[in-house]
Amino acid sequence: GADRTPGRAGSWDDDAAGGQGARRGPATALAAERARQARIVVVGAVTERWAPEQAVPVHENWRLAPPVGPAADLWAVGVLLFRAVQGHAPYPEESAAELVQLVCSEAPAYAEECGPLRPVVESLMRQDPTERPDFEELRGWLRSLIRSAPEPDVGSSTVTVPSTGPGGASDPRRLPIVRRRGWLVRRGRAAAPVAAHGRHKRGKQTRERRPRRLGRVLLTLILLALAAAVLYAMLFMPKDGEKNGQDRTGTAGSRSDAPSASREPSAGKPSGDGAGSGTSSPDDQQPQSTPPAGLAKGFVVRNDPKGFKVAVDESWTRRGENTRGQIRYVGGDFELLVVAGRDKASEFGADPMAYQQNKEPELAAFRASSWASSSGLRRIDVGRTAMAEGEFSWRDSSGRDVYARNLAMLIGGRYHVVLVIGPADERRAVARYFEQATATYSTTSG
Repeated sequence: GADRTPGRAGSWDDDAAGGQGARRGPATALAAERARQARIVVVGAVTERWAPEQAVPVHENWRLAPPVGPAADLWAVGVLLFRAVQGHAPYPEESAAELVQLVCSEAPAYAEECGPLRPVVESLMRQDPTERPDFEELRGWLRSLIRSAPEPDVGSSTVTVPSTGPGGASDPRRLPIVRRRGWLVRRGRAAAPVAAHGRHKRGKQTRERRPRRLGRVLLTLILLALAAAVLYAMLFMPKDGEKNGQDRTGTAGSRSDAPSASREPSAGKPSGDGAGSGTSSPDDQQPQSTPPAGLAKGFVVRNDPKGFKVAVDESWTRRGENTRGQIRYVGGDFELLVVAGRDKASEFGADPMAYQQNKEPELAAFRASSWASSSGLRRIDVGRTAMAEGEFSWRDSSGRDVYARNLAMLIGGRYHVVLVIGPADERRAVARYFEQATATYSTTSG
């Protein structure tokens, strides 16, 4: 509880004269806002502890705000049920300040995987505390769900504990051995309680020493393999001078190929006409591939004629620029969408997080979808470059559930967007394509 300090003006627990009708809590709006900020720091990003009536900012008429009562506990029960069934919280929990803002301004995510519990969970997480069910109504709902729930299937997943003796009852003083399905149990150990002669005991001790000997043999083999690898490296690997000579030869060979590659676009024209090559349109050229250096297997860096380079899957094909200034690389059900400096910060603002959530045209389908959720929203500042990253899920116009990773970068006063879209059940593949693309994206023209 809070400290009670008599004679101190403005304290939270000051009693009125005579001790009758005393109001507990902050006495002023400033004190209430300070208490709210302190609670944000202490409680942290825990959705169960932030009902909308607890997270709402303190305004001038803060005494008229809905009181914090049992409805906040019902909110916590609904969020706990959502987290237990869905596997995640209904709001992003990366930042406590962001969580408090989202709880007050946006509705929670849909409890689509809660099954029969969905109406209960969504009613408990309503924004208005007066619209949440009371405890008696909640108890009736839960009782009806329990009564209508099917009985568990007792079959192959049930493991019975055998008795200690053949045909005898189990010993109540002995606890059962907890084993998981699939663990192997040696049958030879089951005969341990049976009395044996002295030679049998000696034979058992001999068998127990075999694993130790096997470990020593394996350790010896590993040491021999390491010694053989060192000898091979010393005898057969090339010297430093030989390696440098080979590198110089390979470099000279690669340089001899560069002029031929640069002359390919000007085939059929005189070699001395250097100004004629500048008349070709960049849209008619195919993006050039750069040899992968430190990339994942199956990826290649593409030098796009629109002034950027990015790593994509080597089997993906490039689509031309559309009317919205988007460059698309498509491969099966996956799509990489790149926008290189189309939108200006002077027109759309200098906050990449606000641009990504409210103004980015590539996420217009997410904002217009009736079923949508976002997570992992964060801002990244590297030097003078500001970036915003997030994960988005929605249902497109064809009824397909899609998952996307988006990165909006503010470079030179313009927004550059890297967006990877794929099926909702292929989140790992989308993340893999997105990480390779964002790790290698850079502009090649001023």
